[in-house]
Amino acid sequence: MRASEAGAPARRGARCGALLGALALGACALSGQAPAQLPPEQTSVAQLPARPGAHWVWVNDMAFFGMPDGKAFLVDGDSARMLGMLSTGYSFNAVVVPRSGGLIYAPETYYSRGTRGTRTDVVTLYDAARLAPLGEIAIPPKRSSNMPMLANAALTDDERFLLIYNFTPAQSVSVVDLRSRTLAGEIDTPGCALVYPTGARRFFSICADGSLLLTTLTDAGGAAHQGRTAALFDPARDPLTEKGVRAGDTWLFASFEGTMVPLESTADGVRRGATWPLFTPAELAAHWRTGGLQHLALHQASGQLYAIVHQGGPETHKDPGTAVWVYDLASRRRTEQIQLRSKAGSIEISQDASPLLFVCFIESNTLEVYDALSGKYLRSVPGIGQTPTVLVTP
Repeated sequence: MRASEAGAPARRGARCGALLGALALGACALSGQAPAQLPPEQTSVAQLPARPGAHWVWVNDMAFFGMPDGKAFLVDGDSARMLGMLSTGYSFNAVVVPRSGGLIYAPETYYSRGTRGTRTDVVTLYDAARLAPLGEIAIPPKRSSNMPMLANAALTDDERFLLIYNFTPAQSVSVVDLRSRTLAGEIDTPGCALVYPTGARRFFSICADGSLLLTTLTDAGGAAHQGRTAALFDPARDPLTEKGVRAGDTWLFASFEGTMVPLESTADGVRRGATWPLFTPAELAAHWRTGGLQHLALHQASGQLYAIVHQGGPETHKDPGTAVWVYDLASRRRTEQIQLRSKAGSIEISQDASPLLFVCFIESNTLEVYDALSGKYLRSVPGIGQTPTVLVTP
């Protein structure tokens, strides 16, 4: 091939490129349009109101399919809008929201190499209005990584100390002084799990033999006294679920077989109150049971107790349900049955005079909202994380 022939394709390509460019410029000229300029990006940082909304709820996501990336989502139940999000690290449990407001506490775990390396456990303090981290308090790297439940961490009644359950498998409680923002110490709780506050300086843990371990704190956060009660339930015959709710000085726990067991705090310790059945004999024969990850919720002012129920055999206390039954604590009678649109694993109630019932399930990332008084379905909030677990109302 001659050199002139070899260069012909290149020259033809150049001519075609020039022709296309000329056509494009001509089209712009004919239309009177210049090439579009992108406007400068406008950014802003929103801030939440100083007081949380009555119908706000935190949806905590352990991110089961990506556990180093736990999150907490703040949702407005009225507008069905997500208001904000916190990134909360590995094997996340739930945020802890004080009544005093202003801050949000989140016990968190991180690894230096993401999924491996040196483990660091902290309590992160977030500004409640800006949802921005304000600081960290280092805690022992042994925070329990069990399936999320509210009793993994709790505030003492005066909100001076944050109690965090540890499991290595040795059991203990880390005590964080929120006034000085330091670790006050670690208290051994051998054979006993979780934390249930019963005063400004007391909490109990549930023990494997059906007893409770009652711990009294010093003003510095150490253990002033510890003592075991007698067995208050039979863990072999009818165990209690650990997912209790509190009504004043009494913690309410449902047993596997549908008995409500009140554990009452007194000046001398904790005692078992009068028990009462959640189900009639006919309902028990039809295998009705409570179940779920967070299966009880209480509206404090009205004394109405909400419970997720399902039909199932023994050992189905973790199963979700498609109904919520409502009980009046004063009369100990069922007052309402709410049929849900979807499976429920966790429920929570807002504490205002027109309460909302919030419902979620770990296998769906949709939050459902109901009128808690009438049981009417109101709205859904889709796309909330991956695997929502427990719910927390401010």
